[in-house]
Amino acid sequence: MGAALAGITVLAFQAAANGAVFGTEDDKASAPSLYTGAGGRGAAEKSELHKLALTGKGNGEAVLSRRDTEPFGLLGVSWTDPKAKIKGTIEARTRSIETGEWSDWIELEPQPSGMDGEEDARGSTEPLWTGPSDGAEVRISDGAAAGTLPAGLTLNMIDPHGAGAAAEQNGDLGIEPAAFAADDVNTPPTVPGPPSTAPQPKVVTRAQWGVDESKVVEPPLYLPGGKIKAAFVHHTAGEPYECSQSASIVQGILDYHMRVKGWRDIGYNFFVDKCGTIFEGRKGGIDQPVMGAHSYGWNAESTGISIIGNYMTEAASEAALASVSKIIAYKLGQYGVDPGGKAILTAGGDPAKETLSNYYGAKFTPQQQYTFNAINGHRDGFNTECPGDKLYPQLSKIRSYATGTVANLAISSLTGGATPAGAGYETPGPVTVNWGTTTSNTFIHKFEVLVDDQVATWSWGHMRTASVNVGGYGDHTVKVRATHTSGKVTTSPAVTVTVPGPKTFKPVAPARLMDTRTGLGVTKAKVGPGGEVVLQVTGKAGIPTTGVGAVVLNVTATAPTSGGYVTVYPNGTNRPTASSLNFTAGKTIPNLVTVPVIDGKVRFYNAFGSVDLLADVTGYYAKDTSGSTHTSVEPQRIMDTRYGTGVTRGKVGPAGTVELQVAGANGIPADATAVIMNVTATAPTSGSWVAAYPSGGTRPGVSNLNFAAGQTIPNLVIVPIGEGGKVSFYNAFGSVDLLADVTGFFSADPGGAAHINIGPKRLMDTRSGLGVPQGSVAADSFVTLNVAGTGGVPAGATAVVLNVTVTNPTSGGYVSVYPAGPTVPAVSNLNFTKGLTIPNLVVVPVSADGKVSFYNKFGSVDLLADITGYFVKRQ
Repeated sequence: MGAALAGITVLAFQAAANGAVFGTEDDKASAPSLYTGAGGRGAAEKSELHKLALTGKGNGEAVLSRRDTEPFGLLGVSWTDPKAKIKGTIEARTRSIETGEWSDWIELEPQPSGMDGEEDARGSTEPLWTGPSDGAEVRISDGAAAGTLPAGLTLNMIDPHGAGAAAEQNGDLGIEPAAFAADDVNTPPTVPGPPSTAPQPKVVTRAQWGVDESKVVEPPLYLPGGKIKAAFVHHTAGEPYECSQSASIVQGILDYHMRVKGWRDIGYNFFVDKCGTIFEGRKGGIDQPVMGAHSYGWNAESTGISIIGNYMTEAASEAALASVSKIIAYKLGQYGVDPGGKAILTAGGDPAKETLSNYYGAKFTPQQQYTFNAINGHRDGFNTECPGDKLYPQLSKIRSYATGTVANLAISSLTGGATPAGAGYETPGPVTVNWGTTTSNTFIHKFEVLVDDQVATWSWGHMRTASVNVGGYGDHTVKVRATHTSGKVTTSPAVTVTVPGPKTFKPVAPARLMDTRTGLGVTKAKVGPGGEVVLQVTGKAGIPTTGVGAVVLNVTATAPTSGGYVTVYPNGTNRPTASSLNFTAGKTIPNLVTVPVIDGKVRFYNAFGSVDLLADVTGYYAKDTSGSTHTSVEPQRIMDTRYGTGVTRGKVGPAGTVELQVAGANGIPADATAVIMNVTATAPTSGSWVAAYPSGGTRPGVSNLNFAAGQTIPNLVIVPIGEGGKVSFYNAFGSVDLLADVTGFFSADPGGAAHINIGPKRLMDTRSGLGVPQGSVAADSFVTLNVAGTGGVPAGATAVVLNVTVTNPTSGGYVSVYPAGPTVPAVSNLNFTKGLTIPNLVVVPVSADGKVSFYNKFGSVDLLADITGYFVKRQ
């Protein structure tokens, strides 16, 4: 194995730095047999040092015969004269406590003298981690012609979890603690240390891995220039290990460095294990330019990081490489050093006494400057195999990780209320931003979501989604900014998000825009299962080509071959899961739909079977204030031909018409431009259809309700108010009773409410418990749905637009939708027969506490509610 430590020396700032103080034999306690992490006391206090002398055999050979020993986990060989050198081989093998098996012979590499001061207490090899062991054998062959080995050859065995205390006292080391030549190197340059361009990764502190700082008596040293210019990567400790043993390994190295070598502290600035855990090494502060003992001749301007393990024959793990890159990026980033760049370092030492060399034969004269990479292997600065033949080529990967950026960062989609609109998105409020990158989470510190270049929220590097409020009406830019663990920042391309302003209503004369039976507006043909048709709506029937935010369409499904549903939604957007129209086989069902307009087109999707679709326009919402505002009224019946309410009593006959006074009556002002009514046809004598239109004008060739003989069916209508403030109702065939319940109106009142499109989005489903308790609504009971403050609806909404669907009714009946409160109005919004699934659009005022109630009169029924918009007072 390569040398784990290769020293520290810039002689102008060094002196003997020993003086470690440890416990006595009386402090001993039983040691655990396995090393599984830091205990409750410091490493120096709880560890045990056991020593066995080697026997000289002459001819430059010495041995320690195979024998039983006290438990230990780390070993090294030392000798009396720190300047003496062993030119041959030093090998050891050990017996595992767990298996009883002996290891192969492992070569130990000697360390040079002067690693942490002018002179070490003893000469020694690198420390070697063996794992829990209770037997040892050593052999040394000097290989020198004289056949002479240093005196005092000793095997040092450290049990990191022993209770301590076979340690030498300070006087036993034969040297005295020494003061350092320059007092200022004991003082941190700044407190706290300088900020870094890279985030500080998680580091296991000395306290956490078990150092008793009262036993490490010498003060820390700081780099003379107060600036880290480069990093050196090492390996240490050797044998295979479990990551649960990493703290014990670091404890053992600390004990070896202080008690065998006589150093002031552990040598490295940081350790990283194969699982990627980072440990604080030499004391002085994670954020400080601490001077370590790791790279002989280059310590005064660098930091040293050692990966625990032997990387001569196998490569380091990705986790280890990632963590090394993070701690290096942090430390170099404190001093503005590019981890992928170069560094000019001054060689330490006395030019009159020595010349330094590295593994590749390069020579370095002390006090001369040389160019290094900002990230180096130990062998780049010293003649050692460290950090290992397999780890050294991986330095390029560490540099890449430490200098990298977050690659291919882009917003993939906006959801949570946002819908695609052209090249961007539209949203009424909060959105969920989703993004992606090809860079591993390991190298991403954090993400920030920027709205109009301001941080709206942030998340950790493993996240890929976040919710934000993009702000007020108008166009906004959304970006994602990522911080790499190197500190480099990457920003995604911007996505435009439009928050549409409140829209005002403009009625138009009812007109048919689409009929798949005749090919009007679209291709002539039924819409098949999973099929869609796209209808151009702007520039047609009084709808302008620009400035249209939404259109109001009466959509009719006729002659369906099976039960199913239709979803109407803006072209160029993702199809929502909500439905606009539900029907059964053979039934003709209408429903009013308010659908946003993105590029002038609207899409109609049919889920099952085949069906003909009709679409009649009755008005649109302008993107400006030129139209009418909305005012809610408590739901009330203003027409009932059965009792003569509002009109003459009696069914409306074939080709018959009745006129209803709406403006100037029932709380509707005389200047109202359009009225919102739920119109119900009941007890028809034959199949027929009804059209609602402004009085005094030409009856349009469109229908609002379609029904069969005996069927009761409702539909919401938004109809312009005609001459004299009246609305007309035309019945085509047979005779029928008609009911009309008003819920609001449009007028020029500047204090009225404007419309905001959202969805369609499901807010309530009694079948699944969405929005309300799970379970059918029983007879003469109700459920209450909170709408304001949820689903994108603000707390100040005056009314909501809901597509309400009844399904699974156990009997005929009706449902009323009204502002939550104690009084149920005497009006209906949906009328149905047993087993029928039927929808109806509802524009319902919101109660003061933001809620809407749904009352069922007979039997039991499941209810669904999909929101398509809301009204809010103009600011």
